[in-house]
This record gives sequence, C-alpha cells and structure tokens, in this order.
Amino acid sequence: MEVMLAPVRDRSNLVLQQFISARKAKQAQIAVLIDPDEYRPGYLAHIVEQAHIGKVDYFFVGGSLVMGNEIHDCIHELKGLTNIPVVVFPGSPNQINEEADALFFLSLISGRNADLLIGRHVESAPVLAGMDLEVLPTGYILVDGGRPTTVSYISNSSPIPNDKPRIAQATALAGQMLGLQLMYLDSGSGAQHHVSLEIIKSVSSTVKVPVIVGGGIRTVEQARAVCEAGANVIVVGNAFEKDPELIIDMAQAVHNVHGVHSNTVSNQ
Repeated sequence: MEVMLAPVRDRSNLVLQQFISARKAKQAQIAVLIDPDEYRPGYLAHIVEQAHIGKVDYFFVGGSLVMGNEIHDCIHELKGLTNIPVVVFPGSPNQINEEADALFFLSLISGRNADLLIGRHVESAPVLAGMDLEVLPTGYILVDGGRPTTVSYISNSSPIPNDKPRIAQATALAGQMLGLQLMYLDSGSGAQHHVSLEIIKSVSSTVKVPVIVGGGIRTVEQARAVCEAGANVIVVGNAFEKDPELIIDMAQAVHNVHGVHSNTVSNQ
C-alpha cells in the first residue's frame, strides 16, 4: 500500500540564517538548554527573565531522556513568555513540537548506530513535512566529557576521545560534505568537562557551517574560552538550573567575544 505523505511546507529558514549571520559576523552567541524533565509550572519565568536581561540568543528544549509530555507543556509556556527563538533538541521522534520555531534534525555522525544516523529520521520526516516548523539538518558529534552521560547510554555509541581533534575534524568535514548545515559538538549533560579547545578549534577552522558547542560549560571563564576557540554558539543548561542569575554574566561574556576563529561560512 502506498504511503501518502503530507506536502512539504515552505519555510523561511529564519533560525538557520540567524546562526549563519552570526558566524559571518564572527559574533558568538549563547543558548539556554531547558530540560523538560525539570519542568514544572512557573519554573521558566525566572529563567526567561534573566535571559531577556542577558539578551540570550536561543532557547533549546529537549534531551536524551524525556519521560512524559513535559516537553510540549514546556515549549507552550516558553512561547507565551518570550520571542527568543525556541529550538527543539530532540532525543526521539515523539519530542517533535510544532509550537517551536525550529528543530534540530540530528544525525549522530560520531557514532555507528544506524538508527540515529537515518532510522529515526525516516520515522519523523513524514510528520515534519506537514508542519510549519523549520528543520535544521545537524551533524551531532558526541565527545567524551570525562564520564558516561545519558546521551552516550541512550544512543549506544562511544564518544570521540577529547584528545583526538583530527577524528572530530574528519567527522565534521564528512558531515558537511553530506550536506548537513550545522555541527553540534556535545560532551553531554552532566559532563565533567567541556569539549576540548583543540577539538573546537580544529572543527571550526575546517568546516564552513556554524559550530554549536554544549556540555560541561559551567563558568564565565569557560564560556569565553570556548567561544574564543571557535564555537559560534555555546549551550548551557545545568549551570543555569542551579543559578539562573549566571545567565546574565555568561551571556555578556559570550557577546563580548568578537572575531570568533572560524572558516568562511557556507552560503547554503
């Protein structure tokens, strides 16, 4: 029996262009990662308030292990509180939400798990095709953060060693050649340390697409160093859950980093 797919909607790619424009301008950006499992009514108000003061660039919502319907409630509340772009960071197809502005279409290119390279994409593509949701083809590269994380366990994949920049570089380059439009380097939630500066420099100076770096970034000094190494966007979650006021200082430090080391951005 033939499967009828919804017609693919036209999308303006506003979020992707925001990533690309900042990279072209060599201006670092910051995203606040919201874990839906930590969500409760009223939880977001103070975080959003601090994000507005700090002029945060994005909210990312999602994770490797989301137990209930909290992601949908979380995005609904966020969209009622802010005009900052909300991007779904999905751990599975059931985390798709049309209220968001965009969704990372993550391909785990650092692993060899076919389900996360293409399998789940086949499941979710027909649903996404009929949604008014910007889809961001993203190469997801898991890097060792010093201890096992939820994402490494759930994905059943080994992270790239943090002292192997050439492996990360070749992986990102392959992803770019496959047409992926963003690279996301992640050491995972709760990592002991962030992606090494050597890996960030190596990847950012090689690819022509925006580079996002998350996991293990806890201090203003770390945020600044990661951006100076070439991260176009840094992602912070756990540190802000413990201390929402840190958002303002960290965002200011990130936005003060100009001339981010990077290769020429792609015009895709």
